[in-house]
Amino acid sequence: MPFRPQALLPDVFTGGIIVSILSGLILPCRGVVAVGFEWLTQGAIVLLFFLYGVKLSRRSVIEGLLHWRLQSMVAFFTFVFFPIIVSLLSPALESMVGAGLFTGLLYVACLPSTVQSSIAFTAVAGGNVPAAVCSASVSSLLGVFLTPLLVGILFSVDNARGVHVGMAAVLTISYQILLPFALGQLVQGKLQAWTSAHRTLIARNDQLTIWLVVYTSFSGATVQGYWQRLDIYHLLGLIGASLLLLIIIQTAIWFCCKLAHFDKADSITTLFCGSKKSLAVGAPMMLAIFGSLDNNLLLPLMVFHQVQLMLCSQLAARWQRESRGECS
Repeated sequence: MPFRPQALLPDVFTGGIIVSILSGLILPCRGVVAVGFEWLTQGAIVLLFFLYGVKLSRRSVIEGLLHWRLQSMVAFFTFVFFPIIVSLLSPALESMVGAGLFTGLLYVACLPSTVQSSIAFTAVAGGNVPAAVCSASVSSLLGVFLTPLLVGILFSVDNARGVHVGMAAVLTISYQILLPFALGQLVQGKLQAWTSAHRTLIARNDQLTIWLVVYTSFSGATVQGYWQRLDIYHLLGLIGASLLLLIIIQTAIWFCCKLAHFDKADSITTLFCGSKKSLAVGAPMMLAIFGSLDNNLLLPLMVFHQVQLMLCSQLAARWQRESRGECS
């Protein structure tokens, strides 16, 4: 097979994140420009959840719920098992990443699963794609309600972390996430044909929102001198902690799938949908819940996102090779 240099290049989404990070480090915005970017970011988040409400088919959610054993296992590992493991391992994880970045790992534990990458990896690995579509969609829908609740529980256990989901946060979540999502569901019949015909444009809007969030956060961190205070050993520990958590979660999921007598296709779907966390939902929701972009929260989310993509791509490729071997 000939060597293709373009194979070494990052995809558009990852490339955009890299550009956003570098721009925030080299060309941070200040003053009125920074305020303008904050308003632009908040507007993009509202549009993101409105379009998500339009895209998410009520029929797919209902059909997904019919496969209740798989859906229940995905929801359990995403919203129950993951937070419990992070809490139980808190002494070891906090020593690896430091108190500030450990708060970010707690936030990661509260998030729903990804949608696009979970479906893509499931398809490559030969899993149950319709179930993956339903699982990922239901997980994101549940996350709109459960993530703020979990944040309120986990972050209030230790008052030293000083984060509580009060009435102000609830109101912010309502008008910035729930209300746009509900409006999207209401006008779904009128706009779903348009969104289906412009999927590339919608995907670019999703990516642009994340790029704005990343740039605004890294820009603010640069202005505040955050990077001078960041310990390189804690950053390396964050990569190791993300890998450790993924291995524990995925091993537990695979074991439980065997106990539940899932076939291989359903096991693959459960593993990918139940172990991954969404950057696309987590970054905008951070601004709604906490009222600002905190790099101690965003950095662990971005690192975990990249680690999960690398690990899951290896698993998907392995299962794809195995399925081809079985067919040959």
